[in-house]
Amino acid sequence: MKRFLSGKKYIPFTYKMLVPYLVLVLLTDIAVGYISFTMLVQSRTEMAETNIRTALEQTRNNIVYQMDEIKRMSNSLFLNTNFQNALQFRGDIVENMLKMRDDIVPYMKSPLQLYGNKLRLVLYPVNDSMLEIPGDDMTQPIGRSDYYVLSYRNIEHAEWFRSIASLNQDNIWIQIETDRELGNLSYFRKLVNSSGAPSVIGYVRVTARFDELLGNFDTFPIERGIALRLLDKATGTSVYERGEASGDARDGSYLLLTEDIPGSNFVIETRVPRSYLSQDASRMQRVIETVCLISFLVMAFIGYLVARLSGKKMKRIVTLVQSFQEGNFHKRIGFTGNDEFVFIADAFNRMARSIQELIRNVYEQGIHKKQAELDALQAQISPHFLYNTLSTIGSLANLGEADKVTQMVHGLSRFYRLTLNEGQVDISLDKEVEQVKTYLDIQRVKYADAFRVYYDIDPDILHIPVIKLILQPFVENIFKHAWFGESIAIRLTGKRLGDRIELKVIDNGIGMRPDTLRAMRSGSPDPTGYGLRNVEERIKLRYGNDYGIRIGSHYGAGTTVQLILPIDNAEIREDKGA
Repeated sequence: MKRFLSGKKYIPFTYKMLVPYLVLVLLTDIAVGYISFTMLVQSRTEMAETNIRTALEQTRNNIVYQMDEIKRMSNSLFLNTNFQNALQFRGDIVENMLKMRDDIVPYMKSPLQLYGNKLRLVLYPVNDSMLEIPGDDMTQPIGRSDYYVLSYRNIEHAEWFRSIASLNQDNIWIQIETDRELGNLSYFRKLVNSSGAPSVIGYVRVTARFDELLGNFDTFPIERGIALRLLDKATGTSVYERGEASGDARDGSYLLLTEDIPGSNFVIETRVPRSYLSQDASRMQRVIETVCLISFLVMAFIGYLVARLSGKKMKRIVTLVQSFQEGNFHKRIGFTGNDEFVFIADAFNRMARSIQELIRNVYEQGIHKKQAELDALQAQISPHFLYNTLSTIGSLANLGEADKVTQMVHGLSRFYRLTLNEGQVDISLDKEVEQVKTYLDIQRVKYADAFRVYYDIDPDILHIPVIKLILQPFVENIFKHAWFGESIAIRLTGKRLGDRIELKVIDNGIGMRPDTLRAMRSGSPDPTGYGLRNVEERIKLRYGNDYGIRIGSHYGAGTTVQLILPIDNAEIREDKGA
């Protein structure tokens, strides 16, 4: 240490780095504060604008829905031949009264009862023999749904009616009589005789309140300066307003949003003050400035403490590291300069090599242990299947079924040839499927054609390596636990999902009860879950916890087992020397 310090003036490295550290912290705080403020203001503005646009679209959708419902209400009258015939009926007072009671009033009351909001349904029949039914006072706000039957003479000389007649339109949305004062909107429509020569037999007027047509206004904070208007595009006039907007939207102080109402001349317009979109900007600015200032002061204080304390401790570290020079360490990196890191690099490079060797030894031991666990789990399945098959062969031999015994022995030989796989843990997916087919061939000797098997596996994934015996245990469980009728169907599917593959074993057997399925998913011990737990543990040992098995079942409807495996696994490449 003394020899090192004798040539040049000693300046601890921590003090050298303190000044650029403080500059970096200051610049970082300024950049982070500016970016945070800009992004917060922009995010708040976009969020507020999105909320208003969403609310405007919802309002548009609501009024379109309400208007469509009113049109359908008028259609129910327009297309009703009984209603049309009743409007053209001419008789004495009693007959007209009965006709009104039986064939007109029910058809008017029915849609009013189905419609959720309050409406006024007015019928103006051309037939002057029809009796009139006056309802609530039409100069008063709509308090309940009501219907009216009024003579055509009441409107034929009205200016608004003649203006509509001059347009020669069958139906129109319009404000007439007291609609503007009461905040209402009316749908006016001709009723035409559909039998014989077309002729006008009356008119229908459906009046609704604007506040019910437009829906809920809670999403439009009117008190914050937002204004909502319904405009008539034909005349450019406002037919309904909520809130007041001072100033002109063209000067940029307002965000102007509009939504056309299909099938009408109306458009919904919303004026949103720019101040509302960027509200709380000043408060956010003060908060960010305060946070950045506190951050800089705290970081500066911490940097000073670290420089002061580490400068003293570094001398002790250098003295300690010099004692390693007598060991078996070897230099790997080097620093130039006149600070302590020259000694630290020289000593810790030597330690790094020893640590790496130690880690490599521990890692290899872990790999061997993991492979041993995998082999132990692998060994659990093959004897289990062998015992069952040999038992079946013995039964067939006792029955004198020599041909079936021969078939099962050949199938068993082929099955274990695939299982051994020359000692390899991994097997291509097509070989795994072939192993399942071999197992099913063995079972077919026992069950004849009492089961059907369908394969739906993407050919592009058949070459992918997987650990062996991951499908056969689930197919075997189908014969042991799922079969409850005279026959059963089994389906094997496989497809690619990004960097993974999905395999499924599906049956239409008895399925599992909910409590049994929950027990299997929770890992509770259960004889029927032997294959599930074994394959699950092998998959997780081989590929990691991101992969494994999922099972779904409906009692009486069947079971589906899903296996998720990787397409490319680093451990597989390492085992193959890739």
